[in-house]
Amino acid sequence: MHKPHTASQSFARKMSKPKSWHSIPEYQALRALMQAGTTTGAARQLGLSQSAVSRSVANLENRTGLILFERDSGRLRPTQEAVRLNLRLDPLFEALDRIDGPTEPVRETLRLIAPPTYAHRFLVPQIASFLNANPHFFVSLEVNTSDEVVRGILDDRFDLGLIGVELSRAGVKMLPYRTADAVCAMAPGHPLAQHTTITPADLDGQTMVALTHRHARRTQLDRLLHEARATPHVVAEVSTTVAAADLAVQGLGLALINPFPLVHHHRNDLAFIPFDAPIRYQTYFAVSDQRPEPRIARAFMRHLRLHTPADPFTAAA
Repeated sequence: MHKPHTASQSFARKMSKPKSWHSIPEYQALRALMQAGTTTGAARQLGLSQSAVSRSVANLENRTGLILFERDSGRLRPTQEAVRLNLRLDPLFEALDRIDGPTEPVRETLRLIAPPTYAHRFLVPQIASFLNANPHFFVSLEVNTSDEVVRGILDDRFDLGLIGVELSRAGVKMLPYRTADAVCAMAPGHPLAQHTTITPADLDGQTMVALTHRHARRTQLDRLLHEARATPHVVAEVSTTVAAADLAVQGLGLALINPFPLVHHHRNDLAFIPFDAPIRYQTYFAVSDQRPEPRIARAFMRHLRLHTPADPFTAAA
């Protein structure tokens, strides 16, 4: 028969149990350090000393048994455990903001970057509708190359990028947004405009506006044309699909392009014919995998997913 526990034994057993309380300052230090990347930046953000930030993160690691940061070239790189923990903390801090925040809405800023193909004619009206629905938000849009989209996310100069090529880079996460198969775009009066599909062989002898050879799709197209023994007459080379489509509108020739998002503003002046070949395009949201996504970035991605117009050539990823 077991002897009953004495009061001192019960107290000792309780004291030996793992600590299970939660510490808001520790969680704040985690989030600040993930955003800043250094204890100096996190301390400045929180108005604390560097030692206080380091102590809070060390206490959190001891309490949870997790390794939350690894040092990398002078910066503290969050581990996957830190990223997962931080995601679970989002609802908590959103609730605290509602309780303790100011009565007037905080004007949050979205730092957005995209290449010209997406920025000028597609994103501008989407930004307008987003801000009309959320007047307390602010958007800063940078138009630049796809390479600069990735660099800007890595350097924490931007919160969100839109990109049409998959550039694999540590520190950047690609979130699929839209998919599309290649189309031939041409003026409505073009001889091939009445076709239901166009094959590589159909391009033999056709006047064509092509993307420059720095594009991976140009290399893929050249290989398909070689296999079909087709030789189009390339009259111009351009670096963007916007320029290719605009030249096709002028009747200069047909262009093989990604229909997204050009199909949405060229419905009336271009014919889009599916290209019967394995050329597929993907559009991505580019975000950091080292820092939590700001609430405004998540809201804008959700807005785009909900308000991207439907068309016959593209689909949600």
